[in-house]
Amino acid sequence: MPQLNKGGKFVFGLSVIRPDLTIHIPPQALSEYDAVRDGKVIIFTGSKITGGFCVTTYSLLSNSKLKHILEDCPALRDCLLLEGEFMQYKGRKYAWISIDGSGVIKVPPKTLSVLDLHSGMELLSIRSSDIAFTMGAKEPLMERAYSFYGNIEKY
Repeated sequence: MPQLNKGGKFVFGLSVIRPDLTIHIPPQALSEYDAVRDGKVIIFTGSKITGGFCVTTYSLLSNSKLKHILEDCPALRDCLLLEGEFMQYKGRKYAWISIDGSGVIKVPPKTLSVLDLHSGMELLSIRSSDIAFTMGAKEPLMERAYSFYGNIEKY
């Protein structure tokens, strides 16, 4: 999928939070971020504008200018937190979640609650940076995507 507007963020596709609380990550995002490599991903709270959450990997984060997050948060780095349990760090909340080989994550109910998400919601997968992609949930973003593309392939 192309950009929402000229010079805008690239859109990978749309994911739906299924009744069993699984989310299928679009294949292109999986490939670009090598998201299944570690068997787990780090999620963190999205911006006030997009909502939802951002997704990165241990490999990407530990080799980036943001590696201090893992250095300063050993409980996150070493998966000492329960799966999906958030910890606060410098204005964002971070957690780890398992991802299977086909790019499916299962988000615990408490995690969804913290993110203000629920079963049936749609998440727009957007390239954010070379470190993370966003699974955006807020309505203005979704409305713009539907008006720009019409029908969007769902994962």
